[in-house]
Amino acid sequence: MLAAGAVAQSETTARTRLVLLGTAGGPRPRKLRSASAQAIVAGDAIYIVDCGDGVARQLVQAGLALNAIRGVFITHHHSDHNADYGNLLLLAWTGGLRTPVDTFGPPPIEKMTRLFLEMNETDIATRMADEKRVPLAPLIRPHDLSAPGKVFEDERVKVTAALVDHPPMTPAFAYRFDTADRSIVISGDTRYSENLIALARNADVLVHEAIYPDAVDRLVSNVANAPDLKRSILSHHTSAEDVGRVAAAAGVKMVVLSHLIPAEDPQVTEQLWLGAVAKHFKGSVVIGSDLSSL
Repeated sequence: MLAAGAVAQSETTARTRLVLLGTAGGPRPRKLRSASAQAIVAGDAIYIVDCGDGVARQLVQAGLALNAIRGVFITHHHSDHNADYGNLLLLAWTGGLRTPVDTFGPPPIEKMTRLFLEMNETDIATRMADEKRVPLAPLIRPHDLSAPGKVFEDERVKVTAALVDHPPMTPAFAYRFDTADRSIVISGDTRYSENLIALARNADVLVHEAIYPDAVDRLVSNVANAPDLKRSILSHHTSAEDVGRVAAAAGVKMVVLSHLIPAEDPQVTEQLWLGAVAKHFKGSVVIGSDLSSL
């Protein structure tokens, strides 16, 4: 695994890479981990899965070019997954984006895109007139996604979606990226899911959300405005032990724990995460960290 910030531009001709841009679960900003976001780097193109807070800056920190984004895939509409969806596209445009970006996610992503452009109309119009920038709106091609199946395909990657189980957010999706040399699956947020197991069958890498249930009491103890938060968290996420069950059933080569809940609890050590997964999965396990590359 590369150290933070070590993704070099010269690697664009290397094998398909996964860059973890944000590995924290939940919308509250944290010191050491950003909210959920991943980059799939295939050749000279970048495909983003989820757009948690700060995703554009994380791309820059990782040494990845904003104007290389060709697709954005939102798993569901919790704010730790979509808060910077519009901002990513706007800031990529200010960073030189000139080519279209197809974006996918559950409804109402088309409406969200339209309203974001309306909200930022003054800035966009001013930059087009004053800086002679190409129009932004035609570069964003949003697609409401309501059903599983093949979502997108170009000369570099095929993307397939599966419905996962993350109530009350429905639909919620996982995505599989198949390229010439690798298969990478992003779980999104979900409980134990047979649909995800089928999607991830024999994949090279499965990035799976993970919760350590014994630590949830500490996590919610200082959240005064959400009295039902503990029940909510425990009801629609996957324990690290069950991540091991999913990875074993799917026959993946490597599982990467991300969207960690809790994200920064010093009492939940790497050994605890690894030990929980290893009860059922004997393959390679990585505890995700921001800006790491696999």
